[in-house]
Amino acid sequence: MPAINPPFTEEHEALRESVRGFIERELAPHAQRWEDEEWFPDEVFTKLAGQGLLGLKYPTEHGGEGGDYLHEAVLIEELTRIGSGGTAAGIGAHVNIATPPIWRFGSEGQKRDYLEPAIRGEKIGALGITEPHAGSDVAALRTRATPVDGGWVVNGEKTYITNGVRAHFIVTAVKTTEEGGHHGISFLIVDRQEGVKSSALHKLGWHASDTATIAFEDVFVPSENLLGGEHEGFKLIMANFQWERLAMALGAVGAMRAAWERTAQFARERQAFGRPLSGHQAIRHKLADLATSAYTCQCVTYDALRRFVSGEEPLREVTMAKLLTQRASFELMDACLQIHGGAGYMREYWIERAARDARLGPIGGGSDEIMREILGRLIEAPPAR
Repeated sequence: MPAINPPFTEEHEALRESVRGFIERELAPHAQRWEDEEWFPDEVFTKLAGQGLLGLKYPTEHGGEGGDYLHEAVLIEELTRIGSGGTAAGIGAHVNIATPPIWRFGSEGQKRDYLEPAIRGEKIGALGITEPHAGSDVAALRTRATPVDGGWVVNGEKTYITNGVRAHFIVTAVKTTEEGGHHGISFLIVDRQEGVKSSALHKLGWHASDTATIAFEDVFVPSENLLGGEHEGFKLIMANFQWERLAMALGAVGAMRAAWERTAQFARERQAFGRPLSGHQAIRHKLADLATSAYTCQCVTYDALRRFVSGEEPLREVTMAKLLTQRASFELMDACLQIHGGAGYMREYWIERAARDARLGPIGGGSDEIMREILGRLIEAPPAR
């Protein structure tokens, strides 16, 4: 029996085997085409829904599988084996950041109208927080919702929004007071409609994901689409940050593991100077270093995951996991590309794509600098001598 990595059980590992087989059959063969086209089809969501993979952690009464965060952690790790960071990102944005606020804070009507069709793959969601003038400084956002009879009129702009072109609804952070700030932010579920205009952005990596700037021009949102309490949006933002950052760490761990496996296989098969690449000490040692890095990132991330699912508030551990894994993943991909030599620089090889995709990690979901600032405030300074 294969070893099971804590905190996963045999049930989770059986899910992993099933998900990996599905990805290898249905998604991975199309990765290069989707990257070239800078788009993956919406039917990917319905295929995932058919396997029960869009609602792993959601309750059965809303069409989910009744699982937990560990089931979704398995999915996050395995999505990296698509071979297209953009496809994994589009799926992840729907599952990990757009629908959780509706699950946690939505009314029964909102769950019926948005969460349930999202789990079925019929509606695709996006989360709209980041703005051109307010990235990590979410308290400084400018998009304004003005009260009118029956709801609000929204004006403003969001940017770097994954699924921003295709989304049927955008879970949107807005100012609901003149001052805004921590006590003047609310969330509205904004349907795709006239006045919601998306402009596609083109990126260094994640080519298959659609990323957009979204402009809201006099968009009416009915009062029943207020998500959570009025002026309580900052609480909603903070509530999902831990899982979003933990999901990024899990994705990096999965990507590092898969990249190491493929690179080690390449080194065993590629001949140089009369022997396999892996027969040269320099390459063996590099592979040993990369395996150590991948395992270290896994241990730190799994520790944070255990704490998270047990009900702790592991802000320090999740922040450390996010900080460590993103830069380590990019460095591992760069080293794997080096081992591939000239071939690794060619678009025909998966590692060229993986290296570009990994570069977003130290930026997205809170940059390395933000992670260090959080940790700097959490870690007690040594006493003065």
